[in-house]
Amino acid sequence: MSKFYYRPEIDGLRAIAVLSVMLFHLNSNWLPGGFLGVDIFFVISGYLITSIISQEIQNNTFSYKNFYNRRIKRIYPVFILMLAIVSIIASLFFVHHEYEELRKTIKSATLFLSNLYLSHRQGYFDLAANENPILHIWSLAVEEQYYLFFPLLLVIAYKKFKTNTIFKPLILILIFLFILTSFIPQSTYSIIGLHNLYYVSFMRFPELLIGSYLALNKQTNKQTNKQTNKQTNKQTNKQTNKQTNKQIILLV
Repeated sequence: MSKFYYRPEIDGLRAIAVLSVMLFHLNSNWLPGGFLGVDIFFVISGYLITSIISQEIQNNTFSYKNFYNRRIKRIYPVFILMLAIVSIIASLFFVHHEYEELRKTIKSATLFLSNLYLSHRQGYFDLAANENPILHIWSLAVEEQYYLFFPLLLVIAYKKFKTNTIFKPLILILIFLFILTSFIPQSTYSIIGLHNLYYVSFMRFPELLIGSYLALNKQTNKQTNKQTNKQTNKQTNKQTNKQTNKQIILLV
Protein backbone atom coordinates (compact mmCIF):
# COMPACT_ATOMS: atom_id res chain seq x y z
CA MET A 1 0.00 0.00 0.00
CA SER A 2 1.28 3.44 -0.90
CA LYS A 3 2.12 5.82 1.90
CA PHE A 4 -0.72 8.12 2.92
CA TYR A 5 0.26 10.88 5.28
CA TYR A 6 -1.73 11.39 8.47
CA ARG A 7 -3.98 14.45 8.38
CA PRO A 8 -4.86 15.60 11.93
CA GLU A 9 -7.30 18.21 10.61
CA ILE A 10 -9.34 15.44 8.97
CA ASP A 11 -9.56 13.60 12.28
CA GLY A 12 -10.71 16.88 13.80
CA LEU A 13 -13.51 17.16 11.25
CA ARG A 14 -14.47 13.55 11.89
CA ALA A 15 -14.71 14.25 15.62
CA ILE A 16 -16.95 17.27 15.00
CA ALA A 17 -19.17 15.22 12.67
CA VAL A 18 -19.52 12.34 15.15
CA LEU A 19 -20.17 14.60 18.14
CA SER A 20 -22.81 16.60 16.26
CA VAL A 21 -24.71 13.41 15.36
CA MET A 22 -24.44 12.10 18.94
CA LEU A 23 -25.77 15.36 20.38
CA PHE A 24 -28.63 15.34 17.90
CA HIS A 25 -29.65 11.81 18.91
CA LEU A 26 -29.35 12.55 22.64
CA ASN A 27 -31.57 15.60 22.31
CA SER A 28 -32.40 17.16 18.94
CA ASN A 29 -33.02 20.52 20.65
CA TRP A 30 -29.37 20.72 21.68
CA LEU A 31 -28.17 20.75 18.09
CA PRO A 32 -31.10 20.75 15.61
CA GLY A 33 -28.86 20.37 12.56
CA GLY A 34 -26.58 17.79 14.14
CA PHE A 35 -27.68 15.07 11.73
CA LEU A 36 -25.72 16.91 9.01
CA GLY A 37 -22.60 15.44 10.59
CA VAL A 38 -23.38 12.34 8.52
CA ASP A 39 -23.01 14.41 5.33
CA ILE A 40 -19.64 15.72 6.52
CA PHE A 41 -18.54 12.17 7.26
CA PHE A 42 -19.50 11.04 3.75
CA VAL A 43 -17.41 13.81 2.16
CA ILE A 44 -14.42 12.87 4.33
CA SER A 45 -14.82 9.17 3.46
CA GLY A 46 -14.96 9.93 -0.27
CA TYR A 47 -11.86 12.09 0.01
CA LEU A 48 -9.79 9.56 1.96
CA ILE A 49 -10.68 6.45 -0.01
CA THR A 50 -10.09 8.20 -3.35
CA SER A 51 -6.74 9.58 -2.19
CA ILE A 52 -5.57 6.11 -1.17
CA ILE A 53 -6.86 4.28 -4.26
CA SER A 54 -5.57 6.84 -6.78
CA GLN A 55 -2.10 6.74 -5.19
CA GLU A 56 -2.05 2.96 -5.42
CA ILE A 57 -3.23 3.00 -9.05
CA GLN A 58 -0.48 5.45 -10.00
CA ASN A 59 2.10 3.30 -8.21
CA ASN A 60 0.73 0.14 -9.88
CA THR A 61 0.07 -1.40 -6.48
CA PHE A 62 -3.74 -1.33 -6.47
CA SER A 63 -5.54 -4.66 -6.19
CA TYR A 64 -9.29 -5.19 -5.79
CA LYS A 65 -8.58 -8.25 -3.67
CA ASN A 66 -6.27 -6.37 -1.30
CA PHE A 67 -8.59 -3.38 -1.17
CA TYR A 68 -11.65 -5.39 -0.16
CA ASN A 69 -9.63 -7.63 2.15
CA ARG A 70 -8.49 -4.53 4.02
CA ARG A 71 -12.06 -3.26 4.26
CA ILE A 72 -13.38 -6.60 5.54
CA LYS A 73 -10.60 -7.08 8.10
CA ARG A 74 -10.95 -3.53 9.35
CA ILE A 75 -14.74 -3.46 9.69
CA TYR A 76 -16.39 -6.86 9.67
CA PRO A 77 -15.08 -8.56 12.88
CA VAL A 78 -16.01 -5.64 15.18
CA PHE A 79 -19.19 -4.99 13.19
CA ILE A 80 -20.45 -8.58 13.57
CA LEU A 81 -19.51 -8.57 17.27
CA MET A 82 -21.52 -5.38 17.80
CA LEU A 83 -24.56 -6.85 15.98
CA ALA A 84 -24.34 -10.03 18.07
CA ILE A 85 -24.20 -8.09 21.36
CA VAL A 86 -27.15 -5.88 20.35
CA SER A 87 -29.14 -8.94 19.30
CA ILE A 88 -28.53 -10.72 22.63
CA ILE A 89 -29.44 -7.67 24.74
CA ALA A 90 -32.51 -6.93 22.60
CA SER A 91 -33.76 -10.52 22.98
CA LEU A 92 -33.92 -9.92 26.74
CA PHE A 93 -35.77 -6.60 26.71
CA PHE A 94 -37.64 -6.21 23.41
CA VAL A 95 -41.20 -7.42 22.87
CA HIS A 96 -41.69 -9.93 20.05
CA HIS A 97 -42.61 -7.58 17.17
CA GLU A 98 -39.79 -5.14 18.07
CA TYR A 99 -37.23 -7.93 18.18
CA GLU A 100 -38.44 -9.36 14.86
CA GLU A 101 -38.01 -5.95 13.22
CA LEU A 102 -34.53 -5.63 14.71
CA ARG A 103 -33.63 -9.13 13.54
CA LYS A 104 -34.55 -8.22 9.95
CA THR A 105 -32.47 -5.04 10.17
CA ILE A 106 -29.49 -7.03 11.48
CA LYS A 107 -29.87 -9.56 8.66
CA SER A 108 -29.72 -6.78 6.04
CA ALA A 109 -26.85 -5.11 7.91
CA THR A 110 -24.59 -8.17 7.61
CA LEU A 111 -24.76 -7.69 3.82
CA PHE A 112 -24.38 -3.89 4.09
CA LEU A 113 -27.92 -3.40 2.77
CA SER A 114 -29.55 -1.96 5.88
CA ASN A 115 -30.05 1.45 4.26
CA LEU A 116 -32.12 -0.11 1.46
CA TYR A 117 -34.13 -2.17 3.94
CA LEU A 118 -34.85 0.86 6.12
CA SER A 119 -35.83 2.97 3.10
CA HIS A 120 -38.77 0.57 2.64
CA ARG A 121 -39.71 0.56 6.32
CA GLN A 122 -39.43 3.81 8.23
CA GLY A 123 -38.25 7.40 8.23
CA TYR A 124 -35.09 8.60 9.95
CA PHE A 125 -37.10 11.07 12.04
CA ASP A 126 -40.08 8.77 12.71
CA LEU A 127 -40.95 7.76 16.25
CA ALA A 128 -40.41 4.08 15.34
CA ALA A 129 -36.81 4.90 14.44
CA ASN A 130 -36.07 5.61 18.11
CA GLU A 131 -36.81 1.96 18.89
CA ASN A 132 -34.10 0.71 16.51
CA PRO A 133 -30.72 0.55 18.32
CA ILE A 134 -28.78 -0.03 15.08
CA LEU A 135 -30.44 2.63 12.96
CA HIS A 136 -27.13 4.49 12.63
CA ILE A 137 -25.42 1.70 10.63
CA TRP A 138 -27.31 2.68 7.47
CA SER A 139 -24.50 5.15 6.70
CA LEU A 140 -21.91 2.36 6.76
CA ALA A 141 -24.00 0.46 4.20
CA VAL A 142 -24.00 3.51 1.89
CA GLU A 143 -20.21 3.79 2.12
CA GLU A 144 -19.64 0.11 1.35
CA GLN A 145 -21.98 0.31 -1.65
CA TYR A 146 -20.01 3.29 -2.92
CA TYR A 147 -16.76 1.36 -2.49
CA LEU A 148 -18.14 -1.40 -4.71
CA PHE A 149 -18.46 0.70 -7.86
CA PHE A 150 -16.18 3.74 -7.47
CA PRO A 151 -12.78 1.94 -7.46
CA LEU A 152 -13.82 0.21 -10.70
CA LEU A 153 -14.62 3.55 -12.36
CA LEU A 154 -11.35 5.04 -11.14
CA VAL A 155 -9.29 2.13 -12.48
CA ILE A 156 -11.04 2.30 -15.88
CA ALA A 157 -10.43 6.07 -16.05
CA TYR A 158 -6.71 5.70 -15.31
CA LYS A 159 -6.29 2.85 -17.79
CA LYS A 160 -8.09 4.68 -20.57
CA PHE A 161 -6.90 8.25 -20.02
CA LYS A 162 -3.69 7.68 -17.98
CA THR A 163 -4.77 10.62 -15.83
CA ASN A 164 -7.67 11.76 -13.64
CA THR A 165 -8.11 15.03 -15.57
CA ILE A 166 -10.91 13.60 -17.74
CA PHE A 167 -12.49 11.81 -14.80
CA LYS A 168 -13.05 14.97 -12.76
CA PRO A 169 -15.67 16.46 -15.13
CA LEU A 170 -17.41 13.07 -15.17
CA ILE A 171 -17.63 13.16 -11.38
CA LEU A 172 -19.22 16.62 -11.55
CA ILE A 173 -21.76 15.30 -14.06
CA LEU A 174 -22.56 12.36 -11.76
CA ILE A 175 -23.02 14.71 -8.81
CA PHE A 176 -25.39 16.85 -10.88
CA LEU A 177 -27.41 13.82 -12.05
CA PHE A 178 -27.72 12.38 -8.55
CA ILE A 179 -28.81 15.77 -7.19
CA LEU A 180 -31.47 15.97 -9.91
CA THR A 181 -33.04 12.78 -8.56
CA SER A 182 -33.81 14.61 -5.31
CA PHE A 183 -36.25 16.84 -7.22
CA ILE A 184 -38.35 13.88 -8.32
CA PRO A 185 -41.57 13.80 -6.23
CA GLN A 186 -41.59 11.39 -3.28
CA SER A 187 -44.82 9.85 -4.62
CA THR A 188 -42.93 8.61 -7.69
CA TYR A 189 -40.50 6.64 -5.52
CA SER A 190 -43.34 5.31 -3.37
CA ILE A 191 -44.60 3.41 -6.41
CA ILE A 192 -41.49 1.21 -6.25
CA GLY A 193 -41.67 0.91 -2.47
CA LEU A 194 -39.16 3.59 -1.47
CA HIS A 195 -40.92 5.40 1.36
CA ASN A 196 -37.90 7.21 2.72
CA LEU A 197 -35.21 8.63 0.45
CA TYR A 198 -33.04 9.70 3.39
CA TYR A 199 -31.36 6.29 3.41
CA VAL A 200 -31.17 5.62 -0.34
CA SER A 201 -27.68 5.30 -1.83
CA PHE A 202 -28.12 7.55 -4.86
CA MET A 203 -29.27 10.37 -2.58
CA ARG A 204 -26.02 10.06 -0.62
CA PHE A 205 -23.51 9.39 -3.38
CA PRO A 206 -23.16 13.12 -4.25
CA GLU A 207 -21.54 13.73 -0.85
CA LEU A 208 -19.06 10.90 -1.34
CA LEU A 209 -18.41 12.06 -4.91
CA ILE A 210 -17.66 15.60 -3.69
CA GLY A 211 -14.98 14.12 -1.43
CA SER A 212 -13.61 12.08 -4.34
CA TYR A 213 -13.52 15.15 -6.57
CA LEU A 214 -11.59 17.14 -3.95
CA ALA A 215 -9.05 14.32 -3.63
CA LEU A 216 -8.50 14.08 -7.39
CA ASN A 217 -8.34 17.85 -7.73
CA LYS A 218 -5.66 18.05 -5.05
CA GLN A 219 -3.70 15.29 -6.78
CA THR A 220 -3.92 17.10 -10.14
CA ASN A 221 -2.67 20.34 -8.57
CA LYS A 222 0.19 18.44 -6.96
CA GLN A 223 1.20 16.90 -10.30
CA THR A 224 0.94 20.28 -12.04
CA ASN A 225 3.18 21.87 -9.41
CA LYS A 226 5.73 19.07 -9.83
CA GLN A 227 5.81 19.54 -13.60
CA THR A 228 6.11 23.31 -13.20
CA ASN A 229 8.98 22.89 -10.74
CA LYS A 230 10.73 20.47 -13.12
CA GLN A 231 10.44 22.91 -16.02
CA THR A 232 11.63 25.77 -13.82
CA ASN A 233 14.61 23.71 -12.65
CA LYS A 234 15.48 22.78 -16.25
CA GLN A 235 15.38 26.41 -17.36
CA THR A 236 17.46 27.44 -14.33
CA ASN A 237 20.01 24.72 -15.07
CA LYS A 238 20.21 25.78 -18.74
CA GLN A 239 20.80 29.41 -17.78
CA THR A 240 23.39 28.39 -15.19
CA ASN A 241 25.20 26.22 -17.76
CA LYS A 242 25.19 29.06 -20.31
CA GLN A 243 26.62 31.50 -17.80
CA THR A 244 29.25 28.96 -16.72
CA ASN A 245 30.25 28.33 -20.34
CA LYS A 246 30.53 32.06 -20.99
CA GLN A 247 32.74 32.49 -17.94
CA ILE A 248 34.97 29.59 -19.06
CA ILE A 249 35.30 31.10 -22.55
CA LEU A 250 36.19 34.49 -21.09
CA LEU A 251 38.79 32.93 -18.82
CA VAL A 252 40.31 31.04 -21.74
